[in-house]
Amino acid sequence: MPKVRVGVLRGGPSSEYDVSLKTGSAVLSNLSDHYIPVDILITQDGLWHWQGVPIVPKDILHRVDVIFNALHGEYGEDGQVQNILDSLGIPYTGSGRFASAVAINKYLTKQALVKEGIKTPAYFLLQATDDLEDAAKSVFNKLSPPWIIKPADRGSSVGLFLAKHFAELVDILKLARQSSDLILIEEFIFGREATCGVVEDFRGFNPYALPVIEIRTPKEKTFFDYEAKYSGITEEICPGCFNESTKKEIEFLSQKIHKTLGLKHYSRSDFIISKQGRVYFLEVNTLPGLTEESLLPKSLAAIGANHSQFIDHVLGLALVKK
Repeated sequence: MPKVRVGVLRGGPSSEYDVSLKTGSAVLSNLSDHYIPVDILITQDGLWHWQGVPIVPKDILHRVDVIFNALHGEYGEDGQVQNILDSLGIPYTGSGRFASAVAINKYLTKQALVKEGIKTPAYFLLQATDDLEDAAKSVFNKLSPPWIIKPADRGSSVGLFLAKHFAELVDILKLARQSSDLILIEEFIFGREATCGVVEDFRGFNPYALPVIEIRTPKEKTFFDYEAKYSGITEEICPGCFNESTKKEIEFLSQKIHKTLGLKHYSRSDFIISKQGRVYFLEVNTLPGLTEESLLPKSLAAIGANHSQFIDHVLGLALVKK
């Protein structure tokens, strides 16, 4: 039986280029022997490369049997690369183009999940045409400080800020608008942070909820921002130190979010648990990182599954649904 040729897409024109390189490297180094690894690097200016040679996407078609999508953020998680792969008829890991486009937009995601009764911090959307001063006044009148400010269409805690008073809110909105035309302003929930991954058709469940991870940021960090996520300064406890009912609720919500948004193969949802014990959804990751610092591999290790087994399982899902 011929070996399956796995094209690993990594890099890409997004703010998460470096993390994607690491995720792609982890996938390439953990492919089992019955696969042939094909490294497909996408540069920050969007050029595809095969074995170091520039190539157009359609020329990948006859060089691979399946794509492992190791991209993160814009282009890789927003439906753009999925649209290219769909047009070529190449099976790939992760969610499809429509679900990806909705899930990376935090505003659309909140709207969809609130309809299903899932709690989320109160929020306000700022668009490119909105006046910053007027928007800040509206936020101040509707939501009590402090506020979380973040791009509505980015992932991995990129561009995440905390504003503690009105003047700071205006300044941060000006800064945030430099990275995106869609800014989400949320009420800040004081509590404990958690995340939970799910994997489809795994160990008899569809989807299977992995152990909940508790994220404890150091005292100098108020919340889990990009630096805290990738610098190794946070304490990540798996399974998290929550009571059993809270763990079950987080697991259930992670499964429900995955299904409601029509996600595929695997995902990871982030939550905050208030001091009163209420569980609030924050955001979902359709292509969670698979680096040594990433959260999904930690929860897989907690149940005795390694990188290679997970990658093999996900590739199997992609090939079955070819």
